[in-house]
Amino acid sequence: MTLEENKDRLLLIFTRNPKLGKCKTRLAATIGDQAALDIYMILLRHTAEITKGLNCSKEVYYSEEVSENDLWDKGNYAKQLQEGNDLGERMYNAFKSGFKRGYKKIIIIGSDIYDLNSETIDEAFAEMENADFVIGPAADGGYYLMGMKALNNDIFLNKNWGTETVLEDTLNNLNHKKVKLLQIKNDIDVYEDLKEFDIFQSFVKI
Repeated sequence: MTLEENKDRLLLIFTRNPKLGKCKTRLAATIGDQAALDIYMILLRHTAEITKGLNCSKEVYYSEEVSENDLWDKGNYAKQLQEGNDLGERMYNAFKSGFKRGYKKIIIIGSDIYDLNSETIDEAFAEMENADFVIGPAADGGYYLMGMKALNNDIFLNKNWGTETVLEDTLNNLNHKKVKLLQIKNDIDVYEDLKEFDIFQSFVKI
């Protein structure tokens, strides 16, 4: 299968390499490393399922090393390694690479939003016809999706990543730009996040 390239739209998917004790550490503190890894694999499979048919170029960015034979089909996803000292720098470098290669609209998502779907990602690309930035707010005060048409350095600097101020601080950086906010969604980071999804009920202690 040949990797098809859409130079108008690029989707960046940030993932962690699924290794025991290395992913979903806040979840693992409550339910253990193996259960946390099992949940992360469910989230990865969901992300692959909702993105595989999208009409855009797709790149998976790994946290530690690029995996050749995994659930990300090389015929559909280009594979890259995240580069940078913190999440902001790693995201900035991924966007910078995409714009340098001529993409017009670039969106980044993580891999821990079970209620994210392909329609939301398509909506985000469509909204960039009229907006400078599109953001999907997360219930914890961060964001699960960021889209832009031109590189902006400020939104990646001086952020306390993983805290409830990320979205607010990002919007403050963009107060003179046209920003479209999507529906709030809940990412899976801590034990309480599991309770609203049927698929995770086997991990919830009664």
